Amino acid sequence: MARHAKREERPLPPPLPPAQRTVGQLVGEAIRAYGSRFWKALALGVPVVVANALVWKSPSGGQRLAVLPATALLVSLSYVAAVALVLGTPLWRKHTIVAYIVAVVVFLPVPLLVVFYILPGLAWLALFGLAVPAALVENLGVRASLARGIRLARADYIHVLGGLATLALVVIISQYTLYFVLREYAENTRLVAAALAALVVSPLVFLGSALLYVDQEARLRLRDDRREE
Repeated sequence: MARHAKREERPLPPPLPPAQRTVGQLVGEAIRAYGSRFWKALALGVPVVVANALVWKSPSGGQRLAVLPATALLVSLSYVAAVALVLGTPLWRKHTIVAYIVAVVVFLPVPLLVVFYILPGLAWLALFGLAVPAALVENLGVRASLARGIRLARADYIHVLGGLATLALVVIISQYTLYFVLREYAENTRLVAAALAALVVSPLVFLGSALLYVDQEARLRLRDDRREE
């Protein structure tokens, strides 16, 4: 007889619905979305690499600040494409342009906020970032999208802020880890290793941000239904 009884293998519990989804499950679902659409999701990192290259090649000071608007233009491409990829919304239509304009408006101040501390940038994105999927999915104009994004965020602001903070932490840690692995073991230069790490890891934050829209829309709908009862 074996000394220790064989541990029974139990199936994992079913995932929680979006209205009850935890931050940990959000990250897990973002990783699953990445894996199920790997090549399309990987392309989301290309604008990030270009944006990083613009910043890296610019000298510090005023010239670096001058390229920050260009980084917002590039990062907005990744976010809009991630929303379309996760939510199954066609890109080639009129409201894609509206969603892109909203994304640029939302992302423009983020680099300046992050310069001082990352938390103000995350707080800003948590409050206004959901306006982008609202514009693309709900076919809203710029002003209506921003108002809708704030309403979605207020349904459970802590969940949005916590989700973005966790996604950012996972991406930063994973990116630095991959950077050092590529630099030490693949004999890449510092810039090449950093670019490859950003290309591979950065899509995760865009995919997770798109899933946050699903969570908040479900939470808002549930809250409204309870008020009507």
